[in-house]
Amino acid sequence: MPHASALLVIDMQNALVSIGYRAAETVAAIARLRERARAAGVPIVTVQHQGPEMEAGSEGWRIVPELAPAADEAVVHKTSADGFLDTDLDRTLKALGVTEVVVTGFATEICVDTTARQALSHGYDLVLVADGHTTSDRTGAGEYVSPKQSIAHHNEIYRHIDFPGRSIRVLPASEVDFAAAGDGRPDVGAVIRAVVHLQQARPE
Repeated sequence: MPHASALLVIDMQNALVSIGYRAAETVAAIARLRERARAAGVPIVTVQHQGPEMEAGSEGWRIVPELAPAADEAVVHKTSADGFLDTDLDRTLKALGVTEVVVTGFATEICVDTTARQALSHGYDLVLVADGHTTSDRTGAGEYVSPKQSIAHHNEIYRHIDFPGRSIRVLPASEVDFAAAGDGRPDVGAVIRAVVHLQQARPE
């Protein structure tokens, strides 16, 4: 299978971004990645959490306007920290012919980390965008390390983590290269329509 990336945007929702560390900077970095991915024909998959205080359809549940998915982009709904658990994420990525996920989103040490590791376990190569993920701005909150330390810690972990047979890179958003992506890839719009049809047909 030829190398093919997808941009994964995890839980960049109003309620979560409102408590995020350096939220505006993180949103801006992901927004620039979205523009470049779309220009290169690289699929964008938005992962959206729902649960207590994040009920589907509520204002807090909605994706922030700067990162709102377009009509031809896939959206995967989840109910746990793992974007793959009981969701259509793996099926969506496979339908798109994806071999590598470029991971961004909220929260660094919970949904971003869990989903990134599961992506590796599901056979995908990984790019963690060093300035494209964030966590809660929790200065002085209990035993947590600072958000700045947590982001730096996880970036460093992924520079050294070992998954045989997988490519793992940690890159700033400015160094993520989508230019060569898309060659030999299936028609994204057609695949997304097929995936949406499968999601709608799935029994409750």
